[in-house]
Amino acid sequence: MTNEAFARVKIDQQLKSVGWEVDDGQSITYEQGLSDGKQADYVLNDRDGRPLAVIEAKRFSENKPLETACEQAKHYAEQLGVDFIFLANGKEAKFWDYKNEAFPHDIKTIFDQENLERRVASRKVRQDLMAVEIDRRIAGGGGRTYQIDAIDAVCKGIKQGRRKFLLEMATGTGKTRTGAALIKRLFEASHATRVLFLVDRISLAKQTDEEFQDLLQGYSSYMFKNGRFRSEKQICVTTLQSMINEYHRHSSGYFDLIIVDECHRSIYGKWRAVLDHFDGIKVGLTATPCIASDDHTQNEEEMAFVRDTMRFFELTEPTFRYTLKDAIADGNLVPYHIYKAKTVKTMADGGFEVAREEIDWDALDEETRAEFEKLFGDEEKITVDPKALERKFTIPERNRAIVREYREVLENGYTAHDGVRRFPQDGKAIVFAVSKRHAATLAKMFDDAFADKKPTPETRYADYVVSDLRGEGEGDADAVIKRFKKEEFPKILVSVNMLDTGFDCPEVVSLIFARYTESSILYQQMRGRGTRKAPHIKKNRFTIFDFVGVTDFHGDDEEPGTGGPIVVSPGKPTKPTKPRLLLTLDIHDEIDPASRAWLTTDENGNIVREQDLQAHRDETGAKFERWYIENEYCLDDEPQKRLIRMIGEYVQANAESVDEFTMAHFSMPPFRNEGGKAWALGIFRDQAALESLLQSLNDSVFNAAPDKEETSAGGETPQAEAAN
Repeated sequence: MTNEAFARVKIDQQLKSVGWEVDDGQSITYEQGLSDGKQADYVLNDRDGRPLAVIEAKRFSENKPLETACEQAKHYAEQLGVDFIFLANGKEAKFWDYKNEAFPHDIKTIFDQENLERRVASRKVRQDLMAVEIDRRIAGGGGRTYQIDAIDAVCKGIKQGRRKFLLEMATGTGKTRTGAALIKRLFEASHATRVLFLVDRISLAKQTDEEFQDLLQGYSSYMFKNGRFRSEKQICVTTLQSMINEYHRHSSGYFDLIIVDECHRSIYGKWRAVLDHFDGIKVGLTATPCIASDDHTQNEEEMAFVRDTMRFFELTEPTFRYTLKDAIADGNLVPYHIYKAKTVKTMADGGFEVAREEIDWDALDEETRAEFEKLFGDEEKITVDPKALERKFTIPERNRAIVREYREVLENGYTAHDGVRRFPQDGKAIVFAVSKRHAATLAKMFDDAFADKKPTPETRYADYVVSDLRGEGEGDADAVIKRFKKEEFPKILVSVNMLDTGFDCPEVVSLIFARYTESSILYQQMRGRGTRKAPHIKKNRFTIFDFVGVTDFHGDDEEPGTGGPIVVSPGKPTKPTKPRLLLTLDIHDEIDPASRAWLTTDENGNIVREQDLQAHRDETGAKFERWYIENEYCLDDEPQKRLIRMIGEYVQANAESVDEFTMAHFSMPPFRNEGGKAWALGIFRDQAALESLLQSLNDSVFNAAPDKEETSAGGETPQAEAAN
């Protein structure tokens, strides 16, 4: 077999893998004769046998890139009157919309027939993007012309043949609305007919889908979590994590536009395969400043984030920028006060000392006593970094002091050095806590402190929300958030990683920092929770209550014009009284026994929750996908890839009962239906090679050590900080 003939065998397999009927005599025409006597290698036809695109097949050569076939393929396409060209050699494939692109670009798969037909049909009615009016009901209203500018910047780039864009827009400036108006313009101009909109949490997917159904009436959207894509719908809203087990079932032509809301660094790592798979225009939306800074607020991790963002979008700077300063100056976001206060312990330079005699040893349980003995060793004192509070250590009186200080300033105001007494606005407040235990503790303390403000004893003036509320007998996280936004109570909501990003409640007038973070990216996201305007409550600014020194670290009071007057209370911390147990170990929480009413048992009698089962399946599927991406080069052809994909689907579906995959599994369905072990060996031809591949799979999917984020007395680890 010649090299080119071998390449065609591979190409045939690739066409089959995305659903093409290679032998029906109609879907694909081979060696299509042209009017000049030449022949096109492949012509891809629609269901009525009309040409859609050509494939120019070339032998694989490291020294002869596919681009060398461009002119030849373009000649064939012009002869046939088609707009699309695929170049392939069995190892790689490229797609060329030669009337709108100077060069072809890489694709993961050749498009399937349905999606190629869809693209050809939309091309026939395509309009000039800039001639289609932007819906001002969605974007640009109320003087927010920057949203129009952002959409125009993307559309001008599309007209120039660009395919990747990044919009940097401050929190509260309407990134979702801007995205929705962009989608509608591309739909109306027939530049896109199917869109993937990615968010970073499934709760935000639900919120975004509901918003799209309101803003984009006439266009259908759905939230994808599990199962299959709904091809009859035009907009799919989901998370990268939900996509990881589904994307490879579809050809690269399935989505025409991919919008990533709140681009996080994870998209450039283990989740990138999802984005790379689909051949569509890619637009990133972020509130994170994507210009590298030399000041101390941008650490190496965050500079890497900026570099990776720019590299992924193939840019040197964002396509469009609208910063917090711009938004405040234009009156589109509100400025803010900062009130600072620390307790005595957290004010101590170099950490604070705890003496052995301060510990009430008789009050400690056996586990806690053992841990303290280990910490003290032969010393009479230990030094604690304040950053470790609520991670390794907790001081109950410190939390009470924070609560007392907040109510004191809220009710009586504070007289600053300029002699002016200022009062923060009373209303909705978000508290940023460190851990679930910390959040529950603060919520109870705030609720007790404001008990006189509650209409009934059972009303929660303060509540808390963490990512794992659901299923633990403590209420639905989405329901708690909805009550906070829509109802009078709770007034205060304590959050752990749930309200830091993507949360929109204009009525929030206070942000209470009981958690320290060195990440400027995270800090700016958290700060953005208070910037939205709310004229109906006469909100003209909000107040940051900083009890941990986070604003000093990020130099927030060193940027005139960014916020508002700085309200500082240096040396006015409430001195804690000496509690019976001043320092307690923050031991990892186990599942609350009361929550077991929510649990079921599997066939082996193990207690397990349904959502945990699904989470375990998703995690197993994600581990398999990462292994597959790393080892795909070991697979020689499409039958081998199909077999390995079947294994992946099997271990994911049976994640709760399968802890390895061996040759014996080929005697079980669905492999038995295909021919069992003999069938598998026939595909791989080498049992040792297959067993070696399965061992690699088992090591990666079942035996890999879980990622750990260990925390010491020195505070939050860089890994944990980056994850936050």
